[in-house]
Amino acid sequence: MKLIQTKDFETVKRKYIEIIENTPEIEKHARWAYGKHPHDELLRSYIENGEMYLLMDEESIAGVTALTLYQGEDYHPVRWAEDLADDRVAVLHILAACPEYRGKGVGRTIVEESLRIARENGKKALRLDTLKSNLPAQRMYGKLGFSYRGEQHLYAENTGWTDFLYYERII
Repeated sequence: MKLIQTKDFETVKRKYIEIIENTPEIEKHARWAYGKHPHDELLRSYIENGEMYLLMDEESIAGVTALTLYQGEDYHPVRWAEDLADDRVAVLHILAACPEYRGKGVGRTIVEESLRIARENGKKALRLDTLKSNLPAQRMYGKLGFSYRGEQHLYAENTGWTDFLYYERII
């Protein structure tokens, strides 16, 4: 499997809708509702900035994610292992496995490929966040060598006020 950049908005949108509609307990683990999160503007922004990726299994899409080669201000309050400038960090966003690929290591492969891309672009850390209720993601990040770095209670359109957990892996 290989992680590739995409500019195909309609394909990305369809995949996220398919994932949301076919993921048991989505309301517990990710609380995604297309139109709130993710939404067209967010996906278009990632695509226009060259930050949207598809994990391909030959001709089939196995997963989707966005990878930014910088961190935003919303990550500043977290106590990271290293105090790095925003442009020295990559951040993983909206990672999802397609329904027919669940349980086949898609999440792990996306994270590993994201680490490779970050490393090739001279980044010193890969960071991400997840909902406190998303125990499967938390277990996966721990198994992949990420360290828990803190929690923020934030408002998001799709979740309301909720707790977000932050993870980091130094590259």
